[in-house]
Amino acid sequence: MNAVVVGVLLMLILTLFRVNVIVAMVLAAIASGLLAGLSLTATVEAFNSGLSGGAEIALSYAMLGAFAVAISKSGLTILLAQKLLKMMHHEDTSDTFLSYAIMTVILFCGLSSQNLIPVHIAFIPILIPPLLGIFNKLRLDRRAIACILTFGLATAYMVLPYGFGSIYLFNILHLNLEENALIIDKSLVPQAMIIPALGMLIGLFVAVFISYRDKREYDTTHINNTHDLNVENQHRVVLVGVLAIVLSLLAQYMSQSMILGGLVGVVVFTVFGVVKWLENQDVFSKGVAMMAMIGFIMISAQGFAEVMKATGHINTLVESTASVIGDNKALAAFLILLVGLMITMGIGSSFSTVPIIAALFVPLCMEIGFSPMATVALVGTAGALGDAGSPASDSTLGPTSGLNVDGQHDHIWDSVVPTFVHFNIPLVIFGWIAALVL
Repeated sequence: MNAVVVGVLLMLILTLFRVNVIVAMVLAAIASGLLAGLSLTATVEAFNSGLSGGAEIALSYAMLGAFAVAISKSGLTILLAQKLLKMMHHEDTSDTFLSYAIMTVILFCGLSSQNLIPVHIAFIPILIPPLLGIFNKLRLDRRAIACILTFGLATAYMVLPYGFGSIYLFNILHLNLEENALIIDKSLVPQAMIIPALGMLIGLFVAVFISYRDKREYDTTHINNTHDLNVENQHRVVLVGVLAIVLSLLAQYMSQSMILGGLVGVVVFTVFGVVKWLENQDVFSKGVAMMAMIGFIMISAQGFAEVMKATGHINTLVESTASVIGDNKALAAFLILLVGLMITMGIGSSFSTVPIIAALFVPLCMEIGFSPMATVALVGTAGALGDAGSPASDSTLGPTSGLNVDGQHDHIWDSVVPTFVHFNIPLVIFGWIAALVL
């Protein structure tokens, strides 16, 4: 049996049975290595060698967590929640209108976090926890919120060539396609991803208006009553908060470092006295604690990915797929997307997956006769598949970090499974359509 397929399936099955994601990835990596004929020592060495690749990501998330805690301590999020609570108590505002208004704001924040204001998942632990009390009063199904957040995090970089979208579409996808001998103008790459992105949009509508439209009850005893909290010097808090966010974004944009961006934000709050100097240690401690699980999962995912590469079975998986295809384009497109899904579900990052699958799939697509645009759609979609729906993806870990503050949002059943069903299935269908019509 193919070690990559076994490893990914084992990891997914273990997490569905509520085994910790990190434990599941370690066990699945060991099983894959042994099945591929590697010794236990070689498997562990491969896993350990991959861990360093996730260190920068983990530190970035820890620093962003500190920035989120600083914003929370400033009272900025409390002011936002209080504004929304006032809207709730306004006679002319219906619960339905407010629910969709909040979801629209969250959707805009998710989309903006990848392109307009590229902070990635950093906005989630800032924005979502203060709103949980409002979600509970409105009885909003948090699975719908998870789908909205994941849609914004994944779809924006797939099709909009700005911020993280520019990195994915041009610096990763187009570059790797060219390195594997596919000639195409980079301005056409975003166009090739429009049809797959429409699949994501349909999945979002199904999640919000069909699957999770019904009210869901949550325990409200764990949520602080923000309505009764007072924030001193509100105008000063807002001005310093806006300045901190703007300077943080500028620092991140200019340095391309989330670590520096988060640090600048914390420093601004401290220098202007909104967060007291003596609270700095507490800010960083809580920030690390908030994002620690995400960081360790991302580090473990890098180790898991390294074992998958060391087995040599990724190539074997593609070769066996190619032997089944023949010259059947429809079957080829489906199997390429399916293999891409398996690889990305294990690695957890489309940005890390594209270099692997481009080297494997571009020659195959050219041999079968897919057009350059169809090849872009196949490789780009195969990379994005699994980013939504993988237990190790920041597109699912981010929403969970905000929605599970009170322990009422399960990572696997409330984030991973809903996003997998509503986004990966449409992506396969619309990616397949794109490959055949482009």
